Amino acid sequence: RVRRAARHAARALQVAAEAAAADTMRPPAPPRAPDAAGCVTLEGAAADCPPPDYDALDADAFERAVAGLCERDGCRDVRVVGGAGDLGADVLATAPDGRLLVIQCKRYGPTNKVGSQDVQRFGGTCYAVHEAELAAVVTTSDFTQPAEEYAEQCAIVCFGREALLGWSAGTGPAPWER
Repeated sequence: RVRRAARHAARALQVAAEAAAADTMRPPAPPRAPDAAGCVTLEGAAADCPPPDYDALDADAFERAVAGLCERDGCRDVRVVGGAGDLGADVLATAPDGRLLVIQCKRYGPTNKVGSQDVQRFGGTCYAVHEAELAAVVTTSDFTQPAEEYAEQCAIVCFGREALLGWSAGTGPAPWER
């Protein structure tokens, strides 16, 4: 555990140093062009832009939307890696504070809650395989009580529908801020 913590600390310091060096050498990226509704996906999004209708998205589009939120809110190296063989990770990113963030996305209907087995499968790979420093399950639904209890024991952030809508609208914290 000590060696693992030391590796993670060294990696976080290296990432922070590289980011600081890159920020001083490169001008800031211009904001993305607005879409048809006048909204942009990164900093500078209009305050009146509604969050997407997550219920209308398919699973792949939901993963891309979550990755877009990470990118919008300052994560670096954001990658969508979901699909067959993803070993429980749908989005990988470096959080603004330098921690490796691993997100499992669950695009479920309002009556289908994320259960303990879903969180257990993710818990079995997020730290051991992906070496997450922060792990989160983001869903369009909610979590069963056993799932929340398991997640708390394993330091996995449960990010349900209301939290997702708040994050998306800019009125709530991102998963790495909880």
